Amino acid sequence: MTVATQGCEVSWFSALCDDDYEFLGQPDLALKSSWEHCRNIVLTAEKGGFDNVLLPSGYALGIDSTAFAAAIATLTQRIKLLLAVRVGEMWPPQLARQIATIDQIAGGRLNVNIISSDMPGETLASAPRYHRTVEVMQILKTILNGQPLDHQGEFYQLKLDPPGIRTVSGKCPPLYFGGLSPDAREASAKAADVYLMWPDTMPAVQAILDDMRARAAAHGRTLKFGYRVHVVVRETEAEARAAADRLLSKLDAATGDAIRAKSLDSTSVGVQRQAELREAAGNEGYVEDNLWTGIGRARSGCGAAIVGNPDQVLAKLKAYQAMGIEAFILSGYPHAAEADLFARHVLPHLAHGPLAV
Repeated sequence: MTVATQGCEVSWFSALCDDDYEFLGQPDLALKSSWEHCRNIVLTAEKGGFDNVLLPSGYALGIDSTAFAAAIATLTQRIKLLLAVRVGEMWPPQLARQIATIDQIAGGRLNVNIISSDMPGETLASAPRYHRTVEVMQILKTILNGQPLDHQGEFYQLKLDPPGIRTVSGKCPPLYFGGLSPDAREASAKAADVYLMWPDTMPAVQAILDDMRARAAAHGRTLKFGYRVHVVVRETEAEARAAADRLLSKLDAATGDAIRAKSLDSTSVGVQRQAELREAAGNEGYVEDNLWTGIGRARSGCGAAIVGNPDQVLAKLKAYQAMGIEAFILSGYPHAAEADLFARHVLPHLAHGPLAV
């Protein structure tokens, strides 16, 4: 049985980091990150049938992901919560307690997206920063698996008894992790469970999958693979393309440049690759069939969208599945409205469910 016939995890995105618009680059007070707005996105995603929802984290933007996850866990029943944590800003044993506590509140529905962040006020070179991130992932797995910890690393020297609080499963939740640089790829190969990638052309996605499989195997491990991408789905391709164009209809270049520069990851290898895709795109921003790079004109990070009618969007997702993608993290603008459109037009035609790790 192929991956494509086994099904996949389909996640949505709650815009905790002030990243929700009707028109990209045009702030809207009604869409600004707040408890109420981001709560409503999550509840829309759960009602629509999504399996998981990413709760992103930004140091300077939006609201706190950890506090939000604890609160939204009490208002949801089924959807999993993919909590993004900036590990450079947290002491690993404290983070482990937070994860275990929120997982208990959520009844075992917590997943964790590890972000290899700097500590506030510092800039660490890539190799040591990712080395520190690997240590954090190793510490979290030991503590959350209920084992005594004796970690004598370069960044952390910790000797602790097994924790008094455990997750519902008694194990560490799956750790999702992304990054395109060689250091990031190695960190994922060593310690992550799910490797996340941003949009790229089909050949490039295949090359990344091949590389990551080889890197993980070199460490005696295997990885699951996830794909983070925006979507614009309408009943016809013409309507979808018109909706995509409308998103950019009030954006000027200077505003887009300012938005991208504001992000702390604006110089990363992954962000640079998204810029390369925009520069290579012709045909009104489409770098390949149904993959539109216009989103990246107004945001750092994930900068492309699958644009098309339901059959086209479904075919694109199934093509990624056939390559080995088992988890999708989707988003669209405005986030609640696009979640509803995807849930009605595409999700019923996908075999999907929470990712087994």
